[in-house]
Amino acid sequence: MDILHNLFNLGTLVAGIRIATPILLAGLGGLHTMQANILNIGMEGMMLFGAFSAVLVSYYTGSIIFATIAAILVGVLAAVIFGLFGVKFKCNIIVAGIAINLFGVAFTIYLLRSIFHVRGALSHPKIVGFPVMDFPVLSSLPYIGELFKGHSIIVYVAFLMVFLVHLFLYRTPKGLHIRSVGEHAEAAASVGISPDRIRFQAVMISGFFCGLAGAYLSLAQTRMFVENMVAGRGFIALAAIYFGGGTPVGTMLAALLFGFAEAVSLRLQTLGFPSQFVLMTPYLMTVFILIIISYVKKVHSQKRKYEIA
Repeated sequence: MDILHNLFNLGTLVAGIRIATPILLAGLGGLHTMQANILNIGMEGMMLFGAFSAVLVSYYTGSIIFATIAAILVGVLAAVIFGLFGVKFKCNIIVAGIAINLFGVAFTIYLLRSIFHVRGALSHPKIVGFPVMDFPVLSSLPYIGELFKGHSIIVYVAFLMVFLVHLFLYRTPKGLHIRSVGEHAEAAASVGISPDRIRFQAVMISGFFCGLAGAYLSLAQTRMFVENMVAGRGFIALAAIYFGGGTPVGTMLAALLFGFAEAVSLRLQTLGFPSQFVLMTPYLMTVFILIIISYVKKVHSQKRKYEIA
């Protein structure tokens, strides 16, 4: 019972929300490309570029606002590069995504060592992070009020974005264009919608969210930059999109599930479990969930065949 209490308590839930935030932000960005029928596996690199840019600008300006703007702009720039190769030049979208990821790792390591002359990680008092913000209206709620304490502003923004993204995709003409291009590009083109332009815009939107997710990783969770600090969160965000059924709310719930799973795995480490097992837990869960999704889709496909027959 003591082990269960240590694993599943209020602290674990709060930690799960914080861990889920960058996954949710990247997932909301990738949701736009998924709706436009683009498999964006380059989110990992976009997040990494955003994380480094945020630390770099925060270090030199001392402004969290400038750092956030820089992270978003650089994330969008990385998305533009991905879009040029994957959308405009019609390169293999998987290869383009892998290239962005590998380039992100190599280039940020090069910049870290060239600019700051350090290896592995950069931590400095000049790096200004996101302040912790409490909203009395939320934190005073009975039973669940503690869940809303001690978070940075980006956490609240991320969950607000779920509602805004839903409105954008399902209640605006631009959202309709993105979904129509994803469902049937030829039909969209026949009514004057440019599929390539819409897809490129969807990729840029994903860069916006991934840059913000990177800024959260380096300036809210850690206030430092570590080489390859995204550590697979872009791929977990991609899994969250598909596990969530390609909807904003579903993506949020999936991101929370992954966040809580990682929070529990970190608690396991404090209880003496091997660190190797702890580190692989979120990724094992990702693979397990993807297997379930594939199985469910296969069952539904077989049922449709029987119904048609």
